[in-house]
Amino acid sequence: MKVIVAGIGATARKHVDALREIGGHEVVSVVGREPPSTARFAAEYDIPHHTLDLTEALEQPGVGAAILTTPTQLHADQTIQALEAGKHVLVEIPMADSLADAEAVVAAQQRTGLTAMVCHTRRFNPSHQWVHQRITAGELSLQHLVVQTFFFRRENRNALGQPRSWTDHLLWHHSCHTVDLFQYQTGEVATKIGAQQGPAHPELGIAMDMTIALQVPSGALCTLALSFNNDGPFGSFFRYIGDSGTYVARYDDLVDGYDKAVDLSGQFVSMDGYVLQNHEFFEAIEEGREPNASVAQCLPAMQTLDRIERAL
Repeated sequence: MKVIVAGIGATARKHVDALREIGGHEVVSVVGREPPSTARFAAEYDIPHHTLDLTEALEQPGVGAAILTTPTQLHADQTIQALEAGKHVLVEIPMADSLADAEAVVAAQQRTGLTAMVCHTRRFNPSHQWVHQRITAGELSLQHLVVQTFFFRRENRNALGQPRSWTDHLLWHHSCHTVDLFQYQTGEVATKIGAQQGPAHPELGIAMDMTIALQVPSGALCTLALSFNNDGPFGSFFRYIGDSGTYVARYDDLVDGYDKAVDLSGQFVSMDGYVLQNHEFFEAIEEGREPNASVAQCLPAMQTLDRIERAL
């Protein structure tokens, strides 16, 4: 399939690298915001066309799908635009930064009948998949998911240390990973929530620290701490406390409660969550089925985020 990629940041690189590992698909256009950097990205990855205009990219001959790695605030409008242009869409998390916009995305997917999937990558990391399989098989009952999401972003820079043209958000972006994962792993929607946020950054205007607590009807708990003030190793770390074991997921890797590695080799077609995620997207298109992490499946996470925002 011919694919266009919108965005040229660190996440766009992960998607292009994943497509190269999967094989069989061709990135024919990339969309950026500045001519020099967009041209450099296209040259680095041998992409034949580059532009600053998403419409122009979507109109390239034979394009069947769009991967959107643009700023959060653009996700909903660009997803709807691509769907209405007749393209399947894989959009980075979150699909929107409001419940109303997320509902509009789901409505557009239902209206067009095309595949629209969100990059809820935690559903696909081998570490989290392994835990999900244990839960589904009845071998592990989740009691408490404890998560730390820590970054050092007192300046508006991206994961590559480059100045950002937009402002990130702990709630609608970073907590979305955990809220969706918790509800996915339990198969339930949180009925009890609690949340607090620290002072807003004087220039960025966003809360730099946040705590979120969730509980689903079965009684399982989720405790999430987030910070843009953390001066140290960054990322998200997930501790699954279950009735038959404790496991800690660090992206694609998994250890037990004593930091002993869990052997995941040979259990997945790739050990890279981005590869597994993108593979699911194209496989769902080919098979004409709803993908795991479709926009409809991810809407409950957005509904929970909306409740948390109102509680804050």
